[in-house]
Order: sequence, then structure tokens, then C-alpha cells
Amino acid sequence: MSKEKEKGYLFKVGDKIVYPMHGVGTVDSIERKEVLGQKAEFFIIKIVNNGMKVMIPVKNAATVGIRSVVPKSEVKKILELLKRSDVKIEEDWKIRYENNVNKVKSGNIMEVSEVARDLFRRGREKELSIMERKLYESAYNLLVHEIAMSKNINVEEAGNIVSEALSVS
Repeated sequence: MSKEKEKGYLFKVGDKIVYPMHGVGTVDSIERKEVLGQKAEFFIIKIVNNGMKVMIPVKNAATVGIRSVVPKSEVKKILELLKRSDVKIEEDWKIRYENNVNKVKSGNIMEVSEVARDLFRRGREKELSIMERKLYESAYNLLVHEIAMSKNINVEEAGNIVSEALSVS
């Protein structure tokens, strides 16, 4: 058993994780630091799509929604969800946007996939607003990067897989 797991950490150095709204990354280290006069242990996470390093207090990791990358075996379910065309899309853009933001913030890969699928389809029918286009790009990128990390493939290949699944309908 690793020393990290012995201490009861959710993650250990090298684990592949998802930080909702920020992307996928790896746990680079677990460090004890003093912030605002308080000592605490932090996960130091490197976000792969932009190289950003973030510090998350170990005690807050679950609260902020950090989770393990989806297992490779789950990718097929995600791609099937992307291909579904029997989905009703909310017409009121304010409600649709708020619902979609909440889904992306949840960090749940299936909900992020729904946002990418629904906004992709909506964009083929009508031009997306700037806010919805940015939300689509965010959901799409989160999805592509997580699939790339899960399947241990490059981002371009994962992007092709996702784009192919979206364009089925």
C-alpha cells in the first residue's frame, strides 16, 4: 500500500483526475503548506490541457468534485450517449444555458457529454449564442481530454472519436 493511501488520501501521486470546469490532470505531489497562517495538506495537480498547476486542500477535494478519470471500459457508454438523437432540447435559452452550466460544473462525465451532444445538435439547427458556443467548447474539450487520458491516446485521436460519435445523427 502506498504511503498516500495509508494516510487516507483520496488520491495518490500519479493518479489521473478530473477537476470540474478546469479539466483533467494528474496528481503531481501531495504537500504540506501554510496558507493564511493555517497549515494544511494539498494535492498539487497539473491540468493537462493548459499546463496549469492548482493546489487543492486534501480535505476539500471531494467537496470541489475532484474525481478519478472515467475507466476505459466506460468510454463506450459515453460514445453511445453522444450518438443518441431521441433527445428533447430545451427551447428557452436561459433555462437551457443554466441547466447546461450546472451539468458541466457537476463534473459528471455523462452530464458533460449530454451538454456537448445537445449543443452540437442545436448548433446544427440554429447558430449558438456566444455563451452557448463557449459552453459547448468547454464541454467538448473536457470530454475529449478525459477520453484521451482514459484510453491513453492523444487528444487529436480522442477528438476524432468524439466528433465521429456526435456526427452520427
